[in-house]
Amino acid sequence: MQIILLEKVVNLGSLGDVVNVKEGYARNFLIPTGRAKRATAASLAEFEARRAELEKLAAEKLAAAQAAGAKAEGVTVQIVRKAGVDGRLFGSVSTADIAEALVALGHPVEKAGVRLPNGAIKLVGDHAVEISLHTDVVVPVTVSVLGEH
Repeated sequence: MQIILLEKVVNLGSLGDVVNVKEGYARNFLIPTGRAKRATAASLAEFEARRAELEKLAAEKLAAAQAAGAKAEGVTVQIVRKAGVDGRLFGSVSTADIAEALVALGHPVEKAGVRLPNGAIKLVGDHAVEISLHTDVVVPVTVSVLGEH
């Protein structure tokens, strides 16, 4: 299915690109979330008429994400969990836990924006985590997991 992208999509294209994607990806994700439209002659003409407005909105979103990224860069989040004597947690620290702790510190982050390189954190200590605020803005954050007995 041919679609026109209304914003930048990772591994697919940027604003205004006409790309071919699988029908289910377009119908179930891209079109309902407002990231794309079907590439018909009418929608292409409408996009060209609104192109400047959409580019301005995309630039504003990027600027806001960069400002939030500069504010959140280098932040250390402390999370306390029950742990055994050897430093292993009873359970784990997930993306939802990290997002919740960041929101409590005043850094609005969605759960989907937290990237754990090695999966859920299961050990006590400091762990490097990346926070994706925008497709072009990725900020490193330190998660310090403290164990309580």
